Amino acid sequence: MPTTIPLFEEHPAPAGLRDAFEAWLTDQRAIGSLRQTGSIDVYREMWRGFMGWCLAQSPAVTLDSLNVQDLQAFQAARFGMKSPDLSLSPRHALRLLRLIERVRHHRAAQSDAPLNTAVSDWLAENPHVRYSEAASGDPLPEFLSVSEAKHLIAFLSNARPRPGAAARRHAHVAFTWQELRNRVAVALHLGGGLTPAEVRALTLDSPISRGGRVRDLPWKISIASNGDQSARETPIAPWASELLKHWIQVRLEREIPGEMLLPSTATGKPWSKQSHYSATRNLLAEAGLDSNEGGTFKLRHTFAMRQLRRGTSPEEVARWMGVEVAVMDRYTLVLSGPMDAA
Repeated sequence: MPTTIPLFEEHPAPAGLRDAFEAWLTDQRAIGSLRQTGSIDVYREMWRGFMGWCLAQSPAVTLDSLNVQDLQAFQAARFGMKSPDLSLSPRHALRLLRLIERVRHHRAAQSDAPLNTAVSDWLAENPHVRYSEAASGDPLPEFLSVSEAKHLIAFLSNARPRPGAAARRHAHVAFTWQELRNRVAVALHLGGGLTPAEVRALTLDSPISRGGRVRDLPWKISIASNGDQSARETPIAPWASELLKHWIQVRLEREIPGEMLLPSTATGKPWSKQSHYSATRNLLAEAGLDSNEGGTFKLRHTFAMRQLRRGTSPEEVARWMGVEVAVMDRYTLVLSGPMDAA
């Protein structure tokens, strides 16, 4: 039988591109970071377009070989297209680049390979893409500065026993149980990234001490499913753990009934939305910080920023916060330098 000669040169699929994406997608589904079919379809289509370009190069571009020059060539080719179906706006380019970065980070974590900085290096050279969402209808998150966060942590920690001089050791006894409760709530926003609704819904079973480094010290919080989000566990900062531990002891000593971790009254009533809002607003004002509406979400945003600064992967932070990983793009847009972690 005569040999059939193909009319066009055939290229093998770029090594690892498809497998790396599918492995990343599988993990995102497993941890609940990607739940919407529509979002998954969008990511698949974006990756398919990127793979098509990689395949057309000679030699084919792989995840291992991808560099800044490749990304520049890819962007130039897509920006040059006149068809609206093939063109790549700065905002779409940013979404695709973040997807490439997440897949690469996931692959590196799975194989213990060094991280490739091609995406972040390219974005640093192309601010029109990096900040393309800054003026969109989805504003960039507001968060506390390093000094503001440190100040607030010290302010909150005054409500728990601490070593040192006598005045410092006994300062916490001057706080009422309501004042301590308010500080714990703010600590969970800043040190755990919890939303206001999640803080109010916490029960006595929510703090988790087992498996931690310090016996009887709650180091993460269990958050129940609320219909829109799956149940999850979120770690909290050590300083917030100490404050929470002290609150649990005070609550026990006062014999406050009920199952709510942060009740509204001494009879154990649930904390109302308005009462919680007023308490945290007043507390932030007392700390000398901006207490305008949205203050608790600013604390949640700060939690995300500080975790990303520490090198925690966007996927992990998204899982802790109970959001899809695409939400992390808003935070990575404003990352620009080292930040101390709480």
